[in-house]
Amino acid sequence: MGWLVVSFESDAPHAEAWGDALIECGAVSVDVTDAYAETDAEQAIFAEPGELSTTTWTWQKLSALFPEDTDVQGILGQVSAALDEGLPTVVTVTRMEDQDWVRATQEQFQPICISRRLWIVPTWHAIPETGAINLTLDPGLAFGTGSHPTTRLCLRWLDEHLRRGQSVMDYGCGSGILAIAASKLGASSVAGVDIDPYAIIASRANAAQNQVDAEFLLATQLSGGPFDVVMANILANPLRVLAPLLCGLTGPGGHLVLSGLLSSQASELSAIYAQWVEVVDVEEEEGWARLVCRRASP
Repeated sequence: MGWLVVSFESDAPHAEAWGDALIECGAVSVDVTDAYAETDAEQAIFAEPGELSTTTWTWQKLSALFPEDTDVQGILGQVSAALDEGLPTVVTVTRMEDQDWVRATQEQFQPICISRRLWIVPTWHAIPETGAINLTLDPGLAFGTGSHPTTRLCLRWLDEHLRRGQSVMDYGCGSGILAIAASKLGASSVAGVDIDPYAIIASRANAAQNQVDAEFLLATQLSGGPFDVVMANILANPLRVLAPLLCGLTGPGGHLVLSGLLSSQASELSAIYAQWVEVVDVEEEEGWARLVCRRASP
């Protein structure tokens, strides 16, 4: 069995109505993207946790998936009449063969080389470097597969600077990838916290899969510290709010590694954290930044 992908463009006020109506008329799914994606006019839209974006793409591309025996023109006419809207000016219909969607999804996630000795490997792939430190990790419930620049920046810092026997706190652990890497790189004790219960579930499962001894707790359950290394790969807004807490969790002479912020936000965050710690390094990758701070020794 094959599928038909029906694509056309609409302005923002009418795109949602078109998408809902197509679903009601038998579309298996409707994907909505920026019509100007991959051009100079592409519009990035995101918001900090707890905030709603007040913008949307002004001109949108809708792609509806239908069984291959669908009367596309009939459905478009039906929706047009129901919405009292004219038919889309340009409609493209392409046929897509059915396939093993699980395998197709898995092929999107290949082993990731963080450094000469550190790799992230999905469970369905063979180990590419048997002599390396391999983190076995699949995409799942929580953020953090190693593909995002902020995660790579943090992992590289751990690989280059973590000393054997140090204690590590991963604040906002997501999938637990940083905590797991720290343990495999020689940390003596590792803990991770998050506000999302599913992140704790995912982190514990990933730690067990990697045969790593790490403690993962909800942020409200946090106790202990200070730590030799504190890592927080989250976003700029929570990093602003959490500055006193994160600095307090960092022991004298210890390092605080912050990421998840845009390069344009690095100066502001550096100024905030400079009230408690010294910002000793800023590194950027693909528009994202990582700050490394050091707390003074007594």
